[in-house]
Amino acid sequence: MKGILGKKLGMTQVFTPEGIVIPVTVIEAESNIVLQKKDAENDGYEAIQIGYADKKESRATKPELGHAKKANSAPKRYVREIRGVDLAAYEVGQEVKVDIFAEGEFVDVTGISKGKGFQGSIKRWGQSRGPMSHGSRYHRGPGSMGSIQANRVPKGKKLPGHMGNETVTIQNLEVVRVDAERNVLLVKGSIPGPKNSVVKIKQAVKK
Repeated sequence: MKGILGKKLGMTQVFTPEGIVIPVTVIEAESNIVLQKKDAENDGYEAIQIGYADKKESRATKPELGHAKKANSAPKRYVREIRGVDLAAYEVGQEVKVDIFAEGEFVDVTGISKGKGFQGSIKRWGQSRGPMSHGSRYHRGPGSMGSIQANRVPKGKKLPGHMGNETVTIQNLEVVRVDAERNVLLVKGSIPGPKNSVVKIKQAVKK
């Protein structure tokens, strides 16, 4: 297992030698730093902790400063763990770059989806609306719930509420191109989150 943190820049398209257009998402993954190695003896599981995007020392806490100093690094704004890695292949303070991936590999990308605020059941759950004419007075409402026993709304009922701003993982996305000079990955298809949001790219679990 391997992984890296990056920033979603947006989408573009590339052409194959046969002239087929492929929509891709551009992910800028500047060098990640291995801040800590966790093993089964001390932590109960094996993982590496990587940091991305420098943070001003004046904005970091003393524990963050001390943690980063062990890796001879500046404090990081985003810190995540990658489990299931070969610990012998990593050292504390080591840089992890986009060239750990190769063209044709498949990855799982995790990000936080765009927040939509409070939405009705039609937009949130794809429910259909009522008739819009003849005085029906039922257009985009959630419908009657008078038949629910003892006036209790069951858990999981699809009603209006907060939509988006959730952790979402898109699996089995193909790496179309790796640009090590610009620290850029081109991944086929769309990934969750707005532009300039931070995402985690990991080796695909199911491929």
